[in-house]
Amino acid sequence: MSKFENEKVMPRYSFFVIIMALVAIAVVVKAGVIMTVKRDYWQQVADRVKRDSVPINPTRGDILSANNDLLSSSLPQFILFVDFETMHATGTDTLWAEKEDSIVNGLHRIFPERSADEFRTILRAGKDTPKMYDDGHEGRTRRCKIWNKRVSYSVMSQVKELPIFRLSAYKGGFYTEKYNARVRPNGSSAARTIGMMYGQKDSASCGIELSYDSLLRGQSGMMHRRKVRNKYLSIVDMPAINGADIVTTIDVEMQDLAERALIDELKLPEVNGEMGVAILMEVKTGDVKAIVNMTKGEDGEYYESINNAISYTCEPGSVFKPASILLALDEGKCDTADIIHTGGGVMEMHSRLMKDHNWATQGGYGDINVARSLEVSSNIGVSYVIDKNYAARPEDYIAGLHRIGILEDLKLPLIGYKHPRVPTPKRNPKGGVEDKTQLPWMSIGYGTQIAPINTLTFYNAIANNGKMVRPRFVKAVKKDGVVIQEFPTEVIKEQITKHPETIETMQTVLRHVVSQGLGKKAGSKKFAVSGKTGTAQVSRGKAGYKSGPTGYWLSFAGYFGFEGKDPEYSCIVCIKKWGLPASGGGMSGVVFHNIAEGVMAKRIAQNVNKSKREESEPVPEVLRGNVLAADYVLKSLGFSSRPDWDGSYASGNPIWGTCKKEKNSIKISREKQFGKTQVPDVTGMGARDAVYLLESRGLKVRLTGRGKVVKQSIAPGTVFKKGTICHIELEIS
Repeated sequence: MSKFENEKVMPRYSFFVIIMALVAIAVVVKAGVIMTVKRDYWQQVADRVKRDSVPINPTRGDILSANNDLLSSSLPQFILFVDFETMHATGTDTLWAEKEDSIVNGLHRIFPERSADEFRTILRAGKDTPKMYDDGHEGRTRRCKIWNKRVSYSVMSQVKELPIFRLSAYKGGFYTEKYNARVRPNGSSAARTIGMMYGQKDSASCGIELSYDSLLRGQSGMMHRRKVRNKYLSIVDMPAINGADIVTTIDVEMQDLAERALIDELKLPEVNGEMGVAILMEVKTGDVKAIVNMTKGEDGEYYESINNAISYTCEPGSVFKPASILLALDEGKCDTADIIHTGGGVMEMHSRLMKDHNWATQGGYGDINVARSLEVSSNIGVSYVIDKNYAARPEDYIAGLHRIGILEDLKLPLIGYKHPRVPTPKRNPKGGVEDKTQLPWMSIGYGTQIAPINTLTFYNAIANNGKMVRPRFVKAVKKDGVVIQEFPTEVIKEQITKHPETIETMQTVLRHVVSQGLGKKAGSKKFAVSGKTGTAQVSRGKAGYKSGPTGYWLSFAGYFGFEGKDPEYSCIVCIKKWGLPASGGGMSGVVFHNIAEGVMAKRIAQNVNKSKREESEPVPEVLRGNVLAADYVLKSLGFSSRPDWDGSYASGNPIWGTCKKEKNSIKISREKQFGKTQVPDVTGMGARDAVYLLESRGLKVRLTGRGKVVKQSIAPGTVFKKGTICHIELEIS
C-alpha cells in the first residue's frame, strides 16, 4: 500500500500539469504572433541592433622605387560626423547649449576657411531638424557632416579633443568614416607612370596604379555588428587581405635629375616648350630608371598631365634615319663609303623637292658618303639610298623596318600605350606605286607615327649589340617584405640585324654623330656618348605643316657609358615647341647632356666608394674654398689636416684657402683675398663656396655645369660695381 494519499496528491499534480500546459500553449501562440502578425515590427527592431555583411576594406599596397623608396602609399583619411540621435538618447545633448560656443570656435580654429557662425548653422540644422526613420519613430540626425572633405588623422584628432566630441561615440555622438587615401611623397614626379587615384573613389585612373590594381587592391573582408548593452561590437567573419607592394624600376634621384634638366630647358625664352618628354633606360635590362612627361599649363608652369612618352605618336623626324640606313646596310643595299651627290642641298624626287637643312644658308653638303649623311643629318643622303633600293618594292622596306624592331608593338603593361603606325604603300591598277614620294619622305621620319618609347627601345637595342629588350617598369611584387613574384627582363629580339657587323658599323656612325656631327652638344669629355638628333615639323593634320606658326618636334636619342665598356644607359629627350629657333641637337641634345652628366657623376661616386682598399683609407679630394669648413669635416673623418692657422668652424668666419694632399694627411693653407671692390678668384672651388664668395661682395652669379669652377667671366682682381653679373662654368674633373 502506497504511503501517499492519492486523493490529496493527484489534484495538486493535475493542477501543476495544466498550468505548465497553458504556459507552453501561450509561448507557442506568442511565438506564432511574433512570426506572423508582428514579424515586420520585430524585424525592424532586429535591424537596429545588428548589421550583417559589413565589408572590411583592405589596405592598398605601396608602390616602391628600385631602391625601395616610397613612390605611392596609403594613409588614413576621415570624414567627420555627429550623431545627434545617440547624443539625445544618452542625455549628452543637455550640455550642448553650454558647450556650443567652444565647439564652433574650435572648429573654426581647425578649419579657418569656415567661420564659427557657419559651423553653428550647420550643427544646429542637424540637431534641431527632426528626421523620420524607417520604423516610424521621429528622431534627430545621425549623420550631420562637420566638414565636406576628408581630413588627415592629425586633424581628426584635433576635432576629437573638442568638448562633448571627446566623449565616446556612444555618448558624445562624434564618429568618423575611415578611408585609405593615396599619397605620393615625391609629389608629381613620374605621376602619370606611377599612377593616380580618383578623388573620392578607391579606384585607379592611370599608370601602374591601374595596370596592377588587382595586386595593389587586395581582397575585402567581411564582418557583422551586434548591439550589446548600448554598444556595437564588430565581429570579424572573414579578415581582409591587404594589397601587395609593387617594386618599380624607377630611380628617385635619376627621376629628379631628368625632370629638372627637362624643365630648365623648356622654360628658356628661346625654347618656351609646349611639351617635353625624357626617358632614361638601363641598356642590359631595359629598366626605365626615369620617365618625365611635362606639359605646359595655362599658368605657364609645367605639369605631369599625360604620359606622352608612351602615348604620343608622331612623326619622329631625323632620329628615324638610323633605322633606314641600318636596314639598307644589313641587306647589302649600300655601304657607309658609298658617295651620294647631294649637290647644293636640293634634289628633285618624283616631282617634289627634297631639301637639306642647310640648303639656303650653306648651299648643301655636296658629295658625301653614307656615314657622313647621318652625321650631318642629310635628308637627301638618306632618302636617296632608300628610294634607289626600295622604290620598286616599298613593301620590302616596311617589312624590313618591322624586322629590325623600330615598328615593334612593345605590349607595355601601362594602359594608354600606342604602338607604331606606318602606312602601307598603295599600288595602282598597273602594279606601280601610286605615290612615289611616300617612301623617300618616310625614310627620313615623315609619314610614320611612333611614340618616344619605341624610338628609345630601338636605340637601346643598338647599344645592346643588337639585342632588343622590352622596357621594364616593374621588377617584383612583394608581400610583407617577401618577394612573391618577379618580372625578369624580356628579350623581344635576340638580334635585330642579320649580320652582327651591321650593328658595329652603326655604333661607330652614331658615335661620330656626337663627336664630329650635329650632336656635339649632347657629348661629354668624361665618357662616350652616341646618338642622333632630330628636328621635324609638326603636322596639323588636314591643315598640313604651314598653317599658322610652324610647330617643331625636337629630339635626341642615344646612349652613353664609360669608354671601352658596353654603354650603361640609353636616353631620349623630345621637345615640342612653336616657331624658330628649333634645334634637336641644340635643345634636346643639351637636356640629354645634362642628364647623362648627372647620371655618370653618380656612377663615378659609386665606383669610388667600391674601389676603397681595405689596407688603407684613401685621402679625399678637397677643393679650394672655405678651408675652415674643410678642416672641420676632415677632423670628423679622422684625417690630419695640418693647418697653418688657428680657427674654429663652430665660431669663426669663412677662411679661404687651398688644400694639398700629403701622404695620409692634407695641408691646408690660407690664401690672400682681393679687396671688397675687386672680383675674387673662385676657380677650383665648388659651386656653394664660389657663389657665396661672389654674392657676399655684391656680384650676381649665373652658373652652368656641375663639379668645380673651371672658368669665370670676370677676371680675378677686376674692380666691379654691385649688381654686376659674373658667369661661372663648372666641370666634373
